[in-house]
Amino acid sequence: MGIGLTLAILGAALAAALAGIGSAKGVGMVGQAGAGLVSEDPSKFGKALILQILPGTQGLYGFLTAFLLLVRIGVIGGDSVADLTLSEGLMYFAACMPMAIGGYVSAIWQAKVSASGVGIVAKKPEESGKAITFAAMVETYAVLSLLISVLAIFSISSVIG
Repeated sequence: MGIGLTLAILGAALAAALAGIGSAKGVGMVGQAGAGLVSEDPSKFGKALILQILPGTQGLYGFLTAFLLLVRIGVIGGDSVADLTLSEGLMYFAACMPMAIGGYVSAIWQAKVSASGVGIVAKKPEESGKAITFAAMVETYAVLSLLISVLAIFSISSVIG
């Protein structure tokens, strides 16, 4: 396995791992806030759960980015794995960084907004849509990170493209 392929796989691993770590931390943060709310008023569980789920999407986006790259270079579902040059490996590595970094950071910030939204649900449960909207605004940057990574992965011309 050459250095180019190693770098490409490292990029895929970082996209999945960092976005996943951010999501795990984020879901945990909101879960803690939600548990406090539900201990006081169990009827608000559903609204708190929606807010808890939101920071988990970045982990899915990171997984998708990694999967698409691994398919692209033939590690998954290919007859042969691409022999990538150093420059191709670096390009694939760089293509994964928006999702790796954007996914991690947006998951943490979305969790902070979602945890604050649990406070809205605690005091005014009828306003839960506003809490979800605030948290969903952060999601925009996770989606943009996913899009730029996927576009970059599929725009790299190589021996396999």
